Amino acid sequence: MNDVRKKNLVEGIGNEVLYVLFTILAGCLAVFLYFHRRQRLGLTIHPDSVNNVATTREQLQTEGGQRGSQRRANHANDGSLQCPICLGSAAFAIETNCGHVFCGHCMITYWEHQTWLGAVRCPSCRTQVSLLLLNFTSEEHAHESDERREVITKVNQYNRRYSGEARTIQEYLQDLPTLLRHTFHEFFSIGGLMWMFRLRIVILVIAAFVYLVSPLDILPEGAFGIIGFLDDIFIILFIAVYISVLYRNYVAGRGVI
Repeated sequence: MNDVRKKNLVEGIGNEVLYVLFTILAGCLAVFLYFHRRQRLGLTIHPDSVNNVATTREQLQTEGGQRGSQRRANHANDGSLQCPICLGSAAFAIETNCGHVFCGHCMITYWEHQTWLGAVRCPSCRTQVSLLLLNFTSEEHAHESDERREVITKVNQYNRRYSGEARTIQEYLQDLPTLLRHTFHEFFSIGGLMWMFRLRIVILVIAAFVYLVSPLDILPEGAFGIIGFLDDIFIILFIAVYISVLYRNYVAGRGVI
């Protein structure tokens, strides 16, 4: 009994429990830092995107400057998300895989102005936009309009074209906070994810938890100490990336007839 107590980092608490708690806290900290950085840079335009954004603004004014002015007047200082392109309240907002939010119509115009040669780069951070995610308010989801239908149609077109492009490990990891957040939101939303998709996520999460608390590790902590924690981190990241890939494919398949 004494030998077991000496091996525990905290007396009375198994090391496996501490490792799980440490992993959860580290993940929460990483997500917090990511969104803190996103909020700090969310309304900025990357220097390499300034010209394209300026041209997009001119195009938007030509198409319906009065509508944009009225939208900004109606939603000024209402606490809603702001669009870095039109500098107004984001209407029928969409979010990029890198976590930046824009008006649906603004981002679509920005994309179409690039002559449809390929996936655009985010105006705020220049990350390649491989996926567009709906970020409508509950009122916008319930309100049928031509703008809503157009945004959904164009978003589905974009995702079918570019969501399947080859991606690096670094890009998969960069997309994790945004994709996992949308997955979590839809998981607990009525009419969100299909039940078979939800079941797969539940099975993956349970498998990850069982592995974390199981004494049968690839790198046992009892033999390798803190280094033995690396395989737990790898398993968590692997399952998180796999869930994000499943969700990416799910979103890309929306709107397919």
